[in-house]
Amino acid sequence: MDKVLFLAMTGARENMNAQQIRSNNLANVTTTGFKQDFEQARSMRVFGDGHTSRVYAMAETPGTNRESGTLQQTGRVLDVAIVGEGWLAVEGPDGNEAYTRAGALQINAANQLVTGNGLPIIGNGGIPIVIPDYQSIDIVNDGSITIRPLGDNAAELALVDVIKMVRLDPANSFKGPDGLMRTDDRVPIAPALDLQMRSGYLETSNVNAIEEMTSIISLSRQYEIQIKMMKTAEENSSASARLLQMS
Repeated sequence: MDKVLFLAMTGARENMNAQQIRSNNLANVTTTGFKQDFEQARSMRVFGDGHTSRVYAMAETPGTNRESGTLQQTGRVLDVAIVGEGWLAVEGPDGNEAYTRAGALQINAANQLVTGNGLPIIGNGGIPIVIPDYQSIDIVNDGSITIRPLGDNAAELALVDVIKMVRLDPANSFKGPDGLMRTDDRVPIAPALDLQMRSGYLETSNVNAIEEMTSIISLSRQYEIQIKMMKTAEENSSASARLLQMS
């Protein structure tokens, strides 16, 4: 295959991958607690016949922007937002512990405290939190959940559990395709007891819509250039073939 055509084809393919990363960020600009995925190009060696100095650019996601979004007041007791660094511990779809900043909590039919997409919230004891029937419920800054049980004296409060909050080290944790953070070894992290949360607040996405739109437009223009290069390389190849037939 012609070298120019190969570079144009791989460039267009990787450009599309980069656009997918940026488009996913933009699609989640209003998603509670969503963290922006970074996108970059990395030089990759072309293996095969020819000089070993040949390279092309490969688009990849090198990491996640872990900066906090803005805290927005909702007034809903089961909406929680972590102040500063830290993550809520949840039971992931695979049954292993995972971490999120999406704090729009609910109580499901089994009385479990869950995230908006149904993932059980884990307590400091390492198991999902179950909420007994209650007259009222409160979540305080350290993650403690207290209720006023049904039928009990209105002045008596019961501590149900404490929502597990952890710190993640960027060096050994990553964001999966499902948007959840996990540790490299999948081993649950001990709770960080000094972290704080606010009940009645939600954290917005940290995606900058203008930045993502600008990047998508720039990538689209680059893609058009790659397509033009492919057409030019194909035309040159056809012209060369015709000259060979005439000779």
